[in-house]
Amino acid sequence: MKIALGIEYDGSRYHGWQRQKSTELTVQEKVEDGLAKLANHEVRIVCAGRTDAGVHAFEQVAHFETEKVRSAHEWVFGCNASLPDDIRVIWHKNVEDDFHARFSAVARYYRYEILNRPIKSALHRNHVTTIHLPLDEQLMQTAANTLVGTHDFTSFRAQNCQAKSPVKQLHWINIKRYNDKVIIDVIANAFLHHMVRNIVGSLLPIGLGKKEPNWLTEVLHAKDRKAAGATARPTGLYFKGVYYPKYFGLPIHRAFEPFGERIDPTLSTINKLI
Repeated sequence: MKIALGIEYDGSRYHGWQRQKSTELTVQEKVEDGLAKLANHEVRIVCAGRTDAGVHAFEQVAHFETEKVRSAHEWVFGCNASLPDDIRVIWHKNVEDDFHARFSAVARYYRYEILNRPIKSALHRNHVTTIHLPLDEQLMQTAANTLVGTHDFTSFRAQNCQAKSPVKQLHWINIKRYNDKVIIDVIANAFLHHMVRNIVGSLLPIGLGKKEPNWLTEVLHAKDRKAAGATARPTGLYFKGVYYPKYFGLPIHRAFEPFGERIDPTLSTINKLI
């Protein structure tokens, strides 16, 4: 039996999603240990997109296989009873054998949150990146528009990225200000290692008036990581969600939107895929 899960987590104290030999502080290990207690056997889970140290998730999607029969309530609440408070399973779904959390996904959705004010936050210091000088989000959006489409994103790729190809399809990038927060939402078919953080790091000089918007086009066409800006900090990055074909019947989780406006676009390119 194959089971899919929606998982929310605060990545502040974890060394990323992926299980590692050098530490027990990974999200994957905590979830697998919690599921193993319910399944009465070792469990290995596969996620839609691995996140780095310090990165959070509104709704990571993962699957695992088991012969243990339990109700949805038992899987969700039983696992949560064993998890630390900063990780939560938020839904469960029995899926067909052809479902795969990573390979069945048609698009992934990331969000980056910037606190744009002179003073750092006492409450949200591990959940935003603070930029002290004023940002022009409209200039950032103008520049970002050039990234939409299918491109070679080598300039925004980490040196140790293991992806077979740097070519990805970026469906949508939206930059908005909500009082002293600047929110960057990005949806693509898949992402390279550090791709979102490197895009944000390249948008910041434009927002600060240090670079013109057309500079980002030059960076994209350079296909050279050295041409882009510095990698933005992980603290402001969130794995927002995953798009799957509708026939899998996965729950549509409506993640908490702190600004009173739901940013959940209806994209024709994605609608054709799901």
